[in-house]
Amino acid sequence: MKTILLIVFSQLLVICEVVAQDKNTDKQNMTVTTQDAFYPKGEQALYNYVLMNTRYPEESKKNYVTGNVELSFDVMPDSTLKNVKIISDVGFGVGEEVKKVVEKLKFAPAMQMGMRVKMNLIMDFPVKAH
Repeated sequence: MKTILLIVFSQLLVICEVVAQDKNTDKQNMTVTTQDAFYPKGEQALYNYVLMNTRYPEESKKNYVTGNVELSFDVMPDSTLKNVKIISDVGFGVGEEVKKVVEKLKFAPAMQMGMRVKMNLIMDFPVKAH
């Protein structure tokens, strides 16, 4: 009886392993990888870079403007950014300056089924014009 239970249990393990493998592969036995676009050095490094490299207009410095600039942009398969648009701004031309800094950056592109694809991101960038 123990032998039969052991055989049945081992067969169940094999079946479970096959089912688990099927979840990670497509019909052509390829591993399916999906990943969103991201800044390679990390979000904190991205925010610090934008904060420190934005050239704030004098008027914004006089008014000690702080807040967030929200941008929408496409991360292309070649890691460049296209269609950078300001969604919300703090005024005084700060949004345009943040946009100039972000447009020059490179992001790791999104991946779908192992291929690089275009992806739209919407991000808030903190600003402190002092």
